[in-house]
Amino acid sequence: MVLRATFGTLGILCNFYAVDHLVLSDASMLNKMSPFFVILFSFLLLKEKLKPAQAIAIFVAFIGSLFIIKPTFANMELFPSVIGLCGGIGAGIAYTMVRILGQRGQKGSSVVLFFSGFSCLVTLPYLLFNFHPMTGAQILALFGAGLAAAGGQFGITAAYYHAPAKEISIYDYSQIIFSTILGYFLFGQVPDKYSVLGYVIILTMAAWMFFYNKRPEEKE
Repeated sequence: MVLRATFGTLGILCNFYAVDHLVLSDASMLNKMSPFFVILFSFLLLKEKLKPAQAIAIFVAFIGSLFIIKPTFANMELFPSVIGLCGGIGAGIAYTMVRILGQRGQKGSSVVLFFSGFSCLVTLPYLLFNFHPMTGAQILALFGAGLAAAGGQFGITAAYYHAPAKEISIYDYSQIIFSTILGYFLFGQVPDKYSVLGYVIILTMAAWMFFYNKRPEEKE
């Protein structure tokens, strides 16, 4: 539980730092490395086998994400880039710990509660000693972020409780799909043809993984 909370908090802080100091597409690109680290640490810690078809699907989905975020590393500085990559590593380790907790029978709600409380305690000193008043709109946005993050934590915790990490990580790329939908309705952002191609690639690989993992021999 401590490892899950520690690496999860580090992953969040690193991602926030990367988003604040890098081009958003570059920060997103580094954060999308987390599924690969989930697979790596699941193999090292849980001894979960990785089928060639599953490895290919994750790789192709990653290629699809490149069409969407179209990262440009021309102005990327070394330190924020390393921090962003550390965010992906932290998230990968944290999700692997969630999988271990699920195998040991720990309730998902207690995992989310422990993680939330831990992250609040860790960041509380910074809030107290570097406090800045917020506007009403900022407070409303903060509550919205908190509710969305809590819902995501319950969802991801339940997912890693009920399936091997290598089967779940492919769906982490759906974040890009939902971000695009929300961006269109809230900010009027319209994706270009390369982004649409990326969506098709990711959804195809997600569907392939779903049906592949449903095969009787895979269950056995």
